[in-house]
Amino acid sequence: MSKDAYIHKVLPGEPGGPLVFAFHGTGGDENQLLGFARELVPGATIVSPRGDVSEMGAARFFRRTGEGLYDMEDLARATGKMAEFVKTHVAAVEPSQVLALGYSNGANILASVLFAEPDLFDAVALMHPLIPFAPDVKGSLSGRHVLITAGRRDPICPPDLTSRLDACLRQAGADISLEWHDGGHEVRPNEIEAVKSLFAGVTKGAAA
Repeated sequence: MSKDAYIHKVLPGEPGGPLVFAFHGTGGDENQLLGFARELVPGATIVSPRGDVSEMGAARFFRRTGEGLYDMEDLARATGKMAEFVKTHVAAVEPSQVLALGYSNGANILASVLFAEPDLFDAVALMHPLIPFAPDVKGSLSGRHVLITAGRRDPICPPDLTSRLDACLRQAGADISLEWHDGGHEVRPNEIEAVKSLFAGVTKGAAA
């Protein structure tokens, strides 16, 4: 798989430093979280791909037939393709840690890759994920750090599905934290601080 399997942008970082993947939401692109990821982990190499599916002109990482109704065959395709894309960039950079964050549809593809390849990331931040199916984690997430952020009144991602995802990942052994706010699908400051704390803890721990 080529490093160019997706249209993407790279912000080079310090050699041997962390590598951060950033996955945008529906209608976003490779620029949506690029600067945000750099602010979260200064000095890291940032890789931000653009989804290869168009929904009435809005970029996504996999197809759906309605809100919360996923084309599971296309999700499997996208998961395999993204996992190989990530592996290719990891091999090229040889980073100290592999981190990732995703928002909305980006969180969903990131979660699906995490289920399929539990050893791929050291830490992931899933911001407002919607996983309407029971996750099947292909191995142990022991030693992996996962943050889920969510809104208690999110009209797209029901809180009960967020709680189910949290329980499934805990059962798989992940070191998991859950950050709520009282709003909807928007990102609020407490979520940003939680992601910063997650990544800072992982990178500092590795450097110690």
